[in-house]
Amino acid sequence: MHALVATVVHHPEDARILHRQVRALLDAGHTVTYMAPFRECGVTPWRSLHSIDVPRAAGRERLRALRAARAALTEHAPRADLLLFHDPELLLALPSRRPVTVWDVHEDTAAALLTKPWVPRPLRRPLGTVVRSFERRAERRMRLLLAEEGYRSRFRRPHPVVPNTTDVPAVPARVPGGDRAVYLGHVSVARGAREMVGLGRILRRHGVRLEIIGGADPDVRPLLREAQQEGALTWYGFVPNDRALRMCAGAAAGLSLLHDTPNYRHSMPTKIVEYMAHGIPVVSSPSPVAQALVAERPEGPAGLVVPFGDVRAAADAVLRLSGDEELRTRMGSTGHAIAQASFHWPVQARLFVKQLEEWVAESSGAVVRPPRPVRVPRPRSSRRALEREGDHI
Repeated sequence: MHALVATVVHHPEDARILHRQVRALLDAGHTVTYMAPFRECGVTPWRSLHSIDVPRAAGRERLRALRAARAALTEHAPRADLLLFHDPELLLALPSRRPVTVWDVHEDTAAALLTKPWVPRPLRRPLGTVVRSFERRAERRMRLLLAEEGYRSRFRRPHPVVPNTTDVPAVPARVPGGDRAVYLGHVSVARGAREMVGLGRILRRHGVRLEIIGGADPDVRPLLREAQQEGALTWYGFVPNDRALRMCAGAAAGLSLLHDTPNYRHSMPTKIVEYMAHGIPVVSSPSPVAQALVAERPEGPAGLVVPFGDVRAAADAVLRLSGDEELRTRMGSTGHAIAQASFHWPVQARLFVKQLEEWVAESSGAVVRPPRPVRVPRPRSSRRALEREGDHI
């Protein structure tokens, strides 16, 4: 099977797209062509891929990227057995001649518009209505994969769910230490940027470092730079997922301070699962899914839950973990056990690939028989340009 995987919004080294889905297709012996904004993000494509470079769609600058994407898809989609795309924007760029087409729904786009700083506030709700109509139309014309069980209610038909799980090591690389807290993921106001700056200032006075690993929305970059200059935190910018997780290992706490917004209310924060997978205790705001995952599992708590927007409570939670070796070790071990039992990506990877193979087979009337799986060597992480980060994790 030849799969064409496409994004113009996400970073080419996005964890879900590249490190999970593309990797799963390659490991199953399939051929992948990957269309993504490699040059703008300073990324060298994997040699095991066929690559197509396109401009990145960021903020209000999206028309050029969509035109380039449409031209590339018009040329390459008819040669593929499957088109798997990851951005709702690409619904506007799909060519009429294309193979089995699958939209991987990452987020509640209409709800996410309510927090996007680049969308004028008066237009956010009306655009959400437009997005819902596009979703209903897409449901009639193509296949859908959902990243969350909570997305099912947005659609009229049942669709398979491929959750954002992660590779869980048999044993965490390091036990949690007491000298630093980490945040992994894209940084925005709604993801707790201002709270983390305040948190870093408090933790610094107690000898605990705050490290932020991820790109940031344009409106919060000056805030992060200023906090870094005063020594309140260290901001690394975007780092490829495999390397970022190695950087997180051994932290006293992994942060997830999402605001109480519709887009996050019923979503499982991937970063929480990644912290747990690597034996890092979690400090999270109390969205229903996070609360259930971190504090209400029968195995015991994997971290501490704090009120929305409460910087002092978040600081107290981190300092409690930093100062109590037995507590952070126990919570880290519990989180790792939960992740290993319920959120190990290879299990989902097999189901993901099988589903795509079945859809292609249904379309062609033949059975898709991939070549014998070949384990492709994992490439070294590439460099990127900090100032060119966009709107997504």
